[in-house]
Order: sequence, then structure tokens, then C-alpha cells
Amino acid sequence: MQHVGSEESSACQTVGTVLSRIGDKWSMLVVMQLADGPRRFNELKRAIGGISQRMLTLTLRGLERDGMVMRTVFPTVPPRVDYSLTELGQSLKAPVEALGIWAFEHLAAIEEARQAFDIRHGLDEST
Repeated sequence: MQHVGSEESSACQTVGTVLSRIGDKWSMLVVMQLADGPRRFNELKRAIGGISQRMLTLTLRGLERDGMVMRTVFPTVPPRVDYSLTELGQSLKAPVEALGIWAFEHLAAIEEARQAFDIRHGLDEST
């Protein structure tokens, strides 16, 4: 019986690594940007406000490693590199879109809850 518990724990840890990848804000924004088709690095950087070049590189590499993004290099001068969603990445479009819609629809309620919490706990708005 002890063995089953360790298998479940291992499975939870593995799922946790996947969820941390697809659940971070940069990965979600990259998936949303690639949902309509391939994009070049600088297109992605411009479209995703506030992401640094290093963070975009790390995010794309992580998504590529997990099989969700494909990097295609075209033999031109200078070389052109496109990023696109793989079939696995395409399967993320609907859940990511649903989360985005949910967040947008509940933004006002969340902000009200935050303000009420801050008042109850004596926090100022900068916290």
C-alpha cells in the first residue's frame, strides 16, 4: 500500500511540473499569441507587453521542450525563425481561452474582493 502512495505522489509532482509550465502567465500569453498562426520572435515580444527578451526565450524553449511549440528556422539571410503551436499546443487553445474569458468576466468581482480584503487587514493599495 505504501508503494501506491509514492506512485500517486510522483504523479502529482509530474502533473505539477506541467501545470506550472502552462499555468504561468508568459506561457499562457505565448499560446494565445500563437493560436492564430506562426509568429517571429520580435512579433511575439511586441505583442506581449512587458516580457523581456530573456523571459520570452526561456518561455519559448520550455514550451518547445514540452512539445507545445515548434521552432522553424528558414535558410534565408539573415535566418528567419518562426514559432508555432504543435498539435499538442493547439489542444491548449480552448482551455487558455476559457481561462482568459473567465478572468475578464470576473475581474470586477476579484478587484472588489481584493479591496475588501485589504480594508479588513489594514493593507494599503500598494501591497
